[in-house]
Amino acid sequence: MKTPLFVTTTLATILASGMTLADDDCRDPVADWQPHDALRQQLEAKGWEVRRIKVDDGCYEVKGLDQEGNEVEAEYAPASLRLRKLEIEYDYDDKEYDRSDDDDDDDDDDDDSEVTSRRSESRTGPDSGIVSGKPSVRIE
Repeated sequence: MKTPLFVTTTLATILASGMTLADDDCRDPVADWQPHDALRQQLEAKGWEVRRIKVDDGCYEVKGLDQEGNEVEAEYAPASLRLRKLEIEYDYDDKEYDRSDDDDDDDDDDDDSEVTSRRSESRTGPDSGIVSGKPSVRIE
């Protein structure tokens, strides 16, 4: 009876500590928050074009453009206006970086005729299967 209780207690402790570590919310008391206009002025002084500031999980979430025209999404602590997280989507003008890959997979969507022709080649092999072009398998 002691073993299942020990395992259950240990498992509950591990899960609780994991949830505590995964918590990334801001915990500043609302009374200590600075107005979001102060954050807007601070970012505009750096050359940002602020499109939106909203509260998400107790943090200020900012979306806009940085001084170089890149799209940014940032998270700030509302009391100290300290940067907590920054995501930048770079806008490359160089042709080397300009690809038609606008989806989330790792393949580029460029129309490379060499790759396309290689994919459409038919392979010759034994033609004894039910499906044309597929070899049959004999199990003994």
